Amino acid sequence: MNLSHKARNISPSPTLAVDAKAKQLKSEGYDVIGFGAGEPDFDTPDFIKSAAVNAINQGFTKYTPVAGIPELKKAVADVLRQDIGVSYEANQIIVSNGAKQCLFNALYCLCDPGDEVLVPLPYWVSYPELVKLCGGTPVMVPTSEAQDFKLKADAIKPLITKKTKVLIINSPNNPTGSVYTREDLEEIAKLALENDIFVISDEIYDRLVYDGETHVSIASLNSDIYNRTLVVNGVSKAYAMTGWRIGFAAGPRELIKAMTDLQSHATSNPNSIAQKASLEALTNPARKQVIEAMVREFSRRRQYMVERINKIEGLSCRMPKGAFYVMMNVSETFGKYIDGRIIKDSTTFAEALLEKYKVAVVPGIAFGADDYVRLSYATSMENIEKGLDRIQQFVGDLK
Repeated sequence: MNLSHKARNISPSPTLAVDAKAKQLKSEGYDVIGFGAGEPDFDTPDFIKSAAVNAINQGFTKYTPVAGIPELKKAVADVLRQDIGVSYEANQIIVSNGAKQCLFNALYCLCDPGDEVLVPLPYWVSYPELVKLCGGTPVMVPTSEAQDFKLKADAIKPLITKKTKVLIINSPNNPTGSVYTREDLEEIAKLALENDIFVISDEIYDRLVYDGETHVSIASLNSDIYNRTLVVNGVSKAYAMTGWRIGFAAGPRELIKAMTDLQSHATSNPNSIAQKASLEALTNPARKQVIEAMVREFSRRRQYMVERINKIEGLSCRMPKGAFYVMMNVSETFGKYIDGRIIKDSTTFAEALLEKYKVAVVPGIAFGADDYVRLSYATSMENIEKGLDRIQQFVGDLK
């Protein structure tokens, strides 16, 4: 096939080989413990599912406005005003087929060929690929574990050029679980405004924060950064609705109009039934209790996982403040052997752990951080206990 340069330049996911191997082992009857989940293990709440059934029964199965039904956009505006203290009009909001489409739409509408997009490292796997697909150039901004993997001005400044167009921030963060404070964001906002950089703030995990932390949106700091920020969110994580594929974004009218025009040609409206389900998720009074229960359980699992990992010689991790991931530092195992195989990076660590002990983790190289592997605690406590027992045995068997 004579594929386009764009298609040929899409990098395959570094997680695919391990994921394929895990599925193969499961199909062969092996008891595989998976720590790779990027979605809550809870079911979508019944009141949300009932709203979808009602929508079907009422024949709500036709096209809707491209940017989402008015009542859902109003609900989004209400939630953003209540949760992050920022007000948006209907023409400042777009509903899309997942937060990922919001990100793609935004980058496509913002980036000309050669424009540079600052991406924090470690990064969610799709950020650099989305930037490249939209004609931009991803520029990775290093962070340090000692500073909770947060972007700092002194790391961003040297990477800013005349081509710098956009800065992506993600708080709470995937894969690190870090949560940015108001002070962290004020530093970033000041730098963005001084250098005329637009900010895309991915806040999809905003409801999943722990230890008394409060999610702060960079858009809420002042009117100047509000006018140069696109807030991206959705129902996937907070309401266990990953498969429903509803995300939303709020920002400057001109950008939202361009994103809507693009979406009108790419996909048209998001799924009509999922929109009704999302409306219920955002407006039903039971939503707060559902989220609080999920957060309590995630926090319990998180505490156990972190304490166990830090008791295993050769492994370490920081306590995440949000999302449902732990970045486990495995660099002390590099250079060791098991069954004649050397552990030299995150990929070989993950491969050996899966093949010999039937535990699936995501290699850190997928996020640009090869000293780590990512574990998700969006799985049962039973699985977490069993999986960590196997990881401890695996590390103990390394020579």
